[in-house]
Formats: sequence, structure tokens, C-alpha cells
Amino acid sequence: MAEILGNIHSIESCGTVDGPGIRFVVFFQGCPMRCVYCHNPDTWDFNVNQKMSVEEILKKYDGVKEFLKNGGLTATGGEPLAQMDFLIELFKNAKAKNIHTTLDTSGITFNKENIQKFDELIKYTDLVMLDIKHIDPVSHHKLTGQNNNNILEFAKYLSIKKIPVWIRHVAVPNITYLKSQLIKLGEFLSTLDNIQALDVLPYHDMAVAKYENLGKEYPLKGVPPLTKEQALDARNTIIEAMRNAKMK
Repeated sequence: MAEILGNIHSIESCGTVDGPGIRFVVFFQGCPMRCVYCHNPDTWDFNVNQKMSVEEILKKYDGVKEFLKNGGLTATGGEPLAQMDFLIELFKNAKAKNIHTTLDTSGITFNKENIQKFDELIKYTDLVMLDIKHIDPVSHHKLTGQNNNNILEFAKYLSIKKIPVWIRHVAVPNITYLKSQLIKLGEFLSTLDNIQALDVLPYHDMAVAKYENLGKEYPLKGVPPLTKEQALDARNTIIEAMRNAKMK
């Protein structure tokens, strides 16, 4: 059987916001989402060919592992689930070396027709960082170009399988930073039993220069960044809604 190769955008040796501890972060190339606030539009295209093997990636990991205090390996992107076979092999081999594995994903490719591969993947997955872009399906499509039903089903699947999850949500003025939508998100999250953390990230416009360099128009031009105080307010609203829903 031919060796599986991954289409890899880049690798960061010592990531600090990609899971617990200091992480070895593998950025997968290619994503079906087109989030209007995406700060890595250079990872969208599936036709960029920088191929790497599992062995090559883990050799690089071994070269810096002494610096990865309380950390491990994180697969992010792009969208790692779009290269499922390679992701499974990467995590399987990482776990064989007792490496903590984290999957940073939108869950957009989840479907029950492919459930056997997801069942195989989670055998080797210690943590999932799940980005829920928008709880409202119509607004989600406007925000990302995709529906959110697969994402919410993936969240439920991870809860049933008892896979630890960190939820991440970007609060964008007048798009996701809306009290009614934050409450709806909290009510949905209250139905899950596996959430270990909730990170509400304030929207920023630091990707404007990257879009310009790529010759792309920045979709949210003129939208002001969200303050840390507003992001905290959003997080508190979600948590209160979760608490209230659980009490019903």
C-alpha cells in the first residue's frame, strides 16, 4: 500500500494557544469554509502541493520535543478533517509515541456516511478544539459559505463519545456579537456533556494586510475590532444561558 502523504501548509514548533501546554502545530492545507474573518486565507486552496509524510512530521516533532512542556501535537488548518486518512495515520502514530493529540477543527466535513473513519480517528484524539462559527444556520451560511448542521452534529457526536472538547467562538460586531445569538449558542452547548473550556475570541482585523498581499478583498473592511471587555461579556452571556438551560 502506498504511503499516505499530507498536504501541509506549515508547521509551528512551539505554539501556545493551540491546546494544553506548548504545542507542535501542524497546519493542514485546504479548507471548504470561507469565513469572512479568516486570518489564514492562504490555507484555503487544496491545490497547493507541499506534501509531507507522517514520518517526516514526527521526526520534526522529535527534534523539538524537549521544549514542548506539558504539550503535544495539534492538527489545525485549513481543515484537518478534509484529509481524514492522513490525519488518522498522523494521530495513530503520534499516540504510539505517547504524544498528546489535539484536533483544531470546524467539524464541517462530519457526516454519518463516513462514521467509521470518525470512530477510528477519535481512538487517537485526546482533545478537540471545536470552532462554532455561528449558531443560526442562515447567518452561518452568510458568514462561512457553508451550513452548520454537520458542525452541530459533530459536537453532539463528540459528546456521546465523551471526547473532551474546548469550544471556540469568535465574537464579531453585529454578526455573532448579538445577545440573542449568544443565548442560543449557550442553550445548545448546555446539551453537551464534554465541554472542558469555552474561549470567546474578540474579532480583530490584523489579517487585512495578508488579504492585500494575496490580492483578495477583505470582506469585513470597516468592521471595528471587538474589545476584550466585549468578548468577556459575550462569554458571560453564553455561560449564563448554559446555566439557565440546565436548570429548566
